[in-house]
Amino acid sequence: MQICDFSRSYVTFRRDWAKRPGITQSQPSPYSLNSARIQLECRCEVTDLGAGTTVEYVLGASCKSERVGVPEDIWMQPNADFAPVFSGEDFLLMKSWDRNDKGVMLYPPSLGVQPERHVGKVADAYEGLRIDVRMTEGRTLETPEEIVHATLENRPLAARTEFGEEQGYRVVLEYPVKTMNANERDWVYQTDTGPVLLPDLSRPHDTFIERFRMAFAAFNAPDWAEFIVQVPTPIAEGISVNHYSETRRLKTKNTMIEVG
Repeated sequence: MQICDFSRSYVTFRRDWAKRPGITQSQPSPYSLNSARIQLECRCEVTDLGAGTTVEYVLGASCKSERVGVPEDIWMQPNADFAPVFSGEDFLLMKSWDRNDKGVMLYPPSLGVQPERHVGKVADAYEGLRIDVRMTEGRTLETPEEIVHATLENRPLAARTEFGEEQGYRVVLEYPVKTMNANERDWVYQTDTGPVLLPDLSRPHDTFIERFRMAFAAFNAPDWAEFIVQVPTPIAEGISVNHYSETRRLKTKNTMIEVG
């Protein structure tokens, strides 16, 4: 079977401020051109069963807010965790500071406060976008014994998790299994890996990409998975942070795959 080779799959967005003003940055860029290449963490295909349409979404690896090419003071202050989600048409940029509602302004400030979940059209924000998903051969591991042996022999693993048909969608997540538990005495395995993209199919939306949050995925059986989801989490009166704190258990079809 074919599976995404995450070690060789990237999303690259290109900004050319000489051609169009930026709408997502906190500070002016010292240069007029930059392309950011980000390795993929998760690939998600969503099929609307009623419409018969399928859209691919990708989650890029997290990074930090930065100024590119400067001789010092690279890290922006206040600094934010940054994780991008893209389809061919839409983007969702997730930023987390030391607390929510930080009030960091966009640049120029006339654009207003920077959203922590910035949703928009790729064509409005970027000069170009490339989603380069490299597919490779994979072998389905059929039994717990096969999964445990592959884990303990340090073979590269990926997972495919499918769900959503009861709600009118077919969601297929593909993601590398970076953390894995294995027990060769009782033949027990369990993933604990992420981040992955998790859509809330019950949530109203103008564009589907708004439904996504980052989550970590865990399963030890083929027919269910539990996710712990990053959501605004209160830490004091009137103060919250983005933290993995909300658990969701879904009926799923899980496939463990040896990559390459």
